Amino acid sequence: MQTQKMLIDKLANTKTLSKEEWITLIDGHDADSAAYLFAQARDIRHQHYGKEVFQRGLIEFTNYCKQDCFYCGIRKSNPEVVRYRLSEAEILSCCELGYELGFRTFVLQGGEDNFFTDERLSHIIAHIHQAFPDCAITLSIGERSFASYQTLFKAGAQRFLLRHETHNHAHYATLHPENLSARKRQACLWDLKKIGFEVGTGFMVGSPFQTSAHLAEDMLFLKKLNPQMIGIGPFIPHHATPFHDQCAGTLELTLFMIGLIRLMLPKVLLPSTTSLGTIATDGREKGILAGANVVMPNLSPINTRKNYQLYDNKICLDDDARDCRQCMENRMNTIGYKIVVCKGDSLNLDERNVAYV
Repeated sequence: MQTQKMLIDKLANTKTLSKEEWITLIDGHDADSAAYLFAQARDIRHQHYGKEVFQRGLIEFTNYCKQDCFYCGIRKSNPEVVRYRLSEAEILSCCELGYELGFRTFVLQGGEDNFFTDERLSHIIAHIHQAFPDCAITLSIGERSFASYQTLFKAGAQRFLLRHETHNHAHYATLHPENLSARKRQACLWDLKKIGFEVGTGFMVGSPFQTSAHLAEDMLFLKKLNPQMIGIGPFIPHHATPFHDQCAGTLELTLFMIGLIRLMLPKVLLPSTTSLGTIATDGREKGILAGANVVMPNLSPINTRKNYQLYDNKICLDDDARDCRQCMENRMNTIGYKIVVCKGDSLNLDERNVAYV
């Protein structure tokens, strides 16, 4: 515990560690070091964001995907998936309901679907922006060209979520088919920063073949990229993927990594993800208590949610958006936090676009 405490204190003071120190800290995590870490992470989170919790309205608008990632339930090779696309009217209807419920950020998330060209997406983005000018529009639609990202930014999208999944190139290759690479994925993130997007990235905890050295490299990459948001969650297998028989990531290590990220990047936005709630009934509450400050309730139509499962046993598939919103508010109130009605901007905004490599 003494070594762990020293490394946690060093991280809190310097905001950085060497790769070897990261490995030591991650390998040695236990209940005592986690409690010590979470107390510091909460203090730092309260310094910058108080006890406010920002909410994002998730709209899963297409489950078509041209990619075949080995861990993903909507991979193109999964014949069990009933494919769907929401119309522009359906997407706007989700936004209308979300606005009524107090959401001021909408996240359009989908597979890499060629049907949604730059022209189609730009039209949708412009209409959302026109109808809800006080709201932020976030995209989570995978890898695209620099020109495509630039077009979508000009249409009115301000934020973009693209998990790097794992920084290590060899590890990345074990999780994806040959047409995908860590180099390309990371280049997309730098492109997004250069264009001016508020950037979110992240990784899976406990993904197949992952080591503590891989997680250490993830932390070093996040420090270098300095994104506005970092979303991490445990790997959860899906029964219709090549990794169906792999072990899931743990709640304990995922929470530990959330706390470490809060110490390393104090102003970053950190979601307490749906996957945390999937592996533990109080997982999202524990994520907030570990240093997170964002939740992402689902605004998607109930009749499509069961067809957008990246992993098995996803929660809230049959819950009305109003019920989800009230449930989340109750959960946050129970642990002393409050969901607020605002866009929930990252305090890292003035630090964007500081590097392009």
